[in-house]
This record gives sequence, C-alpha cells and structure tokens, in this order.
Amino acid sequence: MVVGERVSGPGAEKRQVLDKINEMKAASDYLRHPLYEDLGDLETLSISHDSYNLLKFHGSYQQDDREKRKKGEEKLWQFMLRLKVPGGECPGRLYEVLDDLCENYGQQDLRMTTRQAFQIHGIAKNDLKHVIKTIMDAGSTTIGGCGDINRNVMSPPAPIASPLYERARYWTAMCAELFVPQTDAFSELWCDGEKLASIQYWKRHIAPVDTKEQELAVDAKMQALMRSDASVLTTDPVEPLYGSTYLPRKFKIGVTVEGDNSIDVYINDIGVVILEDGSFNVLVGGGLGRTHGKETTFARAADPLCSATEEDLPLILKAIVAAQRDHGNREVRANARLKYLVHTLKIEGFKSLVETYVGKTLDSPKPMKPWKYSDWMGWHDARDGSLFLGVNVEQGRLRNFDDGPKLRSFLKDVFKNTDAAMILSPTQSMVLRNIKPAEKTLVEDLMAKHGVKPIEEVDPLVRLAMACPALPLCGLAVTEAERYMPTMLKRIRSLLDFLGLDDEVLVRMTGCPNGCARPYMAELAFVGDGKASYQLYIGGSPVLTRTGFPYKDRCKVQTIERDLEPLFTMWKDQRTPNEAFGDFVSRVGKDALLAYANDFSPKAPIYAAA
Repeated sequence: MVVGERVSGPGAEKRQVLDKINEMKAASDYLRHPLYEDLGDLETLSISHDSYNLLKFHGSYQQDDREKRKKGEEKLWQFMLRLKVPGGECPGRLYEVLDDLCENYGQQDLRMTTRQAFQIHGIAKNDLKHVIKTIMDAGSTTIGGCGDINRNVMSPPAPIASPLYERARYWTAMCAELFVPQTDAFSELWCDGEKLASIQYWKRHIAPVDTKEQELAVDAKMQALMRSDASVLTTDPVEPLYGSTYLPRKFKIGVTVEGDNSIDVYINDIGVVILEDGSFNVLVGGGLGRTHGKETTFARAADPLCSATEEDLPLILKAIVAAQRDHGNREVRANARLKYLVHTLKIEGFKSLVETYVGKTLDSPKPMKPWKYSDWMGWHDARDGSLFLGVNVEQGRLRNFDDGPKLRSFLKDVFKNTDAAMILSPTQSMVLRNIKPAEKTLVEDLMAKHGVKPIEEVDPLVRLAMACPALPLCGLAVTEAERYMPTMLKRIRSLLDFLGLDDEVLVRMTGCPNGCARPYMAELAFVGDGKASYQLYIGGSPVLTRTGFPYKDRCKVQTIERDLEPLFTMWKDQRTPNEAFGDFVSRVGKDALLAYANDFSPKAPIYAAA
C-alpha cells in the first residue's frame, strides 16, 4: 500500500510504501476500526494489536503488570490514560475529578509526565468509556495524549503576569488547537456522539470562553486557521492537515520565552521561542528516542530554523508538520521522527523544503540571549498580586505515601481552602498558582501537616532528577527506573559526600533507551540496557542545550560506584572554577575519561544495600 492523498503541491511527488502501522491507520476509517469492535467485546479483558495502536490516538495504552503474571493464565490487562493538558494547566475542579477517578478506577495515584500531562494507571477495559467521558465532562480530554499526532504542548510552568509569558500561554493553546484531529471517532466512541457542554479551559488563552457559545467561536476560528493555506493541506475530506494516515510518528511542540529553558525546548520536533522584540525563533528536529545497538537511531537536539512574525507563524508551523507528513519515513518506524528527516536533509535542506510549502524564503534565526534553567520550585511573585509555589514531587507520583508525604491529601486541602490551581512542571513536579499572600501561611501549614517538604529541604539531586515509570507496567522496560531512582540518588549523594563534593548534578534514569525521562539531555543519565544494568550517558548541558554521549555500557547496579567514582574524581581535580559536571565531561571527552578510569584505583565504599 502507498500513501498519496495529495494531488498537487510539494508532497505530490513523494510516495512511500507503508509499514503495517501506517496501513492500519489508513484502513481504520479515521481511528475507528477495529477499536470499536474490540471495546464492544465485554467478555475479553484485552484488545487486539491493531486496536492497541489505534487506542494510542485516543490517549490510552494497554498494559499488564508483569510482576503479577502467572504462567499459563491470561495476563492481568489494564489501561493507562494520558490527558491533554496544554502547558500543564490543571484547574482545581479537574484535579478533584482525576483524584476521584484514580481512587475508584485506577491504582490510587496519579502520575505527572515529563510533558506536563497527567497519567492514570490501572483502569479496566470495561471502565475506559466511563473514565474518558468523565474527563471530557470535566473540561479536559485524552485526545492528543498519545498517537502519531501532535502531543501535549509544553510551556513554562511559571504563571507570571508579563507580556512574554502571557504570549507563551497564548501560543501554547494555539498550537494545541491548531493540530487537533478532525475525526468524529472520539466523540462517537466515548460520548455516544454527543458534543459536550463542558468548556476546555486552556482555550481562554486564545479568547474569552466563559460560555459555550464563546468556545464554539474559538473552535470556528481555529478550524478556519487550520484549513487555510492550501499549500499545506491534503485532499482528504476528513483530515485536511493530517490525512488518513496521520503523521509518520508522534510529534511534539514546546513554546517558551527567550532565556527560559524550563521546558527542555531542544528536545521538541518544533520549539517556538518568543523573543523580547515580539518576533519568534523556530527550532526543529529535536527528539530523544533511540534503540541500543542501532546506530541509525540517535538522540538529537533541535536546530534553529528561522525567525517569524506573528502573522507568518501559523503557516510556518503547519508547513513543518506538512513536510513531516509528506516526507517523513513511513517505511521504517524507528526512523520516522522529524529529527531523522532534518538530519538527512541537513537544516538548510529542510528549510528549503519548508519554504516550498510556505511559498517564500524564511528569515534567518535571530540571536537569542543565553538560556537559563529553572524548575520554578519554591515561592515566587506572580506579578499580579498573587503568589505561586513550586512543590517537588519525586518522579511525578502523586500518592499518599505510607512512609512519605501525603500528596493527594495535601492537594485536596489546598483546593478546599483556597482558589489555587495547579500547573504540572516539565520536571514531573507541580506549581500551585493563584495563592493570595494572606494564604501563604495556611499553605505552608498544610505542607507541614501532610509531610510535604519545602524546596529548601529537598536534596538538589532529588530536585533535579527525573525517571520514567519503567517496571512493572511498561512493556518496553528492561530494568527499573522510577522505583530504583531514590536509591540511586542516595548512592550518588553518598559518593559525592565521600569525595567532598557538594555540587548539583542533573540526573535522569530510564528503563529502556526510548528516552521518556529525557536522559540524553542530562549531565548524568542511566539508560536501561539489561536486567539490573544501565548504559551511562554523560555530558548534557546543565541548561539543557545539547545532548550527552554514551560513556559506558552494561554498568551493573551492584557496583555502580566503580563506574561513577573516577568520573567524579577527575571532575573534582581537573575542572575549571565552578565548571558543572556536564560541561566538564563534554569538554574533556570520552577518550580522556576512559583513560583516566582505566588507571584509577577506587576508594569509595559500595552502597551497602546494593
């Protein structure tokens, strides 16, 4: 089967043989079949392989708990739901709905992702429709949480009342709505074809949406904008921008303001940077997924593509998506992300391709001021008379821990006693906004009541760290991440203390090489490559502007100090004043680091509980 809905324009000459997943998308009647039939089978706890891939577009993954598998019995199937939460914004009323759903239909916790979205784990197949409809009734959706379409759009979590940050919120909402799939499969399957009366709250950044009529006006505006510019559209009657095969692979957009790299902007397929002069820089080609042993797959930081005016930006964004739609790899899924197209064409070649859709030459990117990294934890002035508070959440897991903070109870009390709302951060933590100055003491008292630490009491290693869920639910994981990260951080802290180092190091961990916790941008990363072993990636920038490099494979958990001690010792002895770990190892290079390690005699103890 070949793809070729375009009949004219820049993609007309591009025809590819489709892999099985793209064939399935084309045959699905716009994301309907065989998912309708599989979900209608109430006797079977699982769904078919094709439905598994289709369900991603609807915001869900089928999973099983491999630790509860019993030989000879059917797997204990369950489903994970991922919400669309543009810019991480979550009103208190929505959080309360999600909290109830995770308590009654999930595994009694919520997880914040590295793209500022919520996940609910542990949902039974026969409860999916009720849970998804309840989420949509509450003004949110799972559409865009997963699948080969535009995913959750990222934005700085700081609710600062300033023109630059307000524009970031505006364009985050614009990007979220500009690339919404047009199929009616979502409302048909989950809401019996009804158009919901609830208002999707993020649209207020585009225009007032206090009434359903106002929201419909915003929707009409976005429909017109999406369907404008014939040069980027297909001839498909249902999905004029995506076409019936949608995109070759997932697509990610991040929006930030000049200088604020709290979102890891360089990991996105498109990064939109709002400049202080009112224009934009557009970055393209970031992405982190890779496969061990396959040199054709790699992590890549985005390149600057062009600058843009506010008038031209929507067309440029659509043109980039259209270029990926028409020219992205649909034959080899491992090489289907936009980063591989940009890498193959080089940035100038890709820019020329995008210009054929735009119809004119794109302006060169403008110089930008240096990037800074902030997680926006602790107390801050929102500049509108209110305060906001960043609260660290280890690995993004919102739960009432038996031996730790009672995070769900804390949030319930906050939303009950204040008008605060939540913003999920790109570091799997949360910001509570709209706190009145007079309520600061109340919120701090609630933190103390529920065992929630102020940021000053959180170890910097813990504060900066991220990990993916990995075992036992993720089918791709080969080893631990989220569950072992607290122990790994204790071991790193013990080693740093032994060496007399009190510096911060940005550490990330994943259970496989797919990169869900963005390990390849970290100063130090553990990427699962076997049972209880990791590939060490090092050399990312502390301000998240470059990828690191693979330093060593098959590092065993039991003796991880032996792999880390020479790196930290060389850093301590040979760095320039105040040189960060990632900058040091990037400057010195892999060969020098390995040579030093080969002659190194370890002295630090191995963690007793390893």
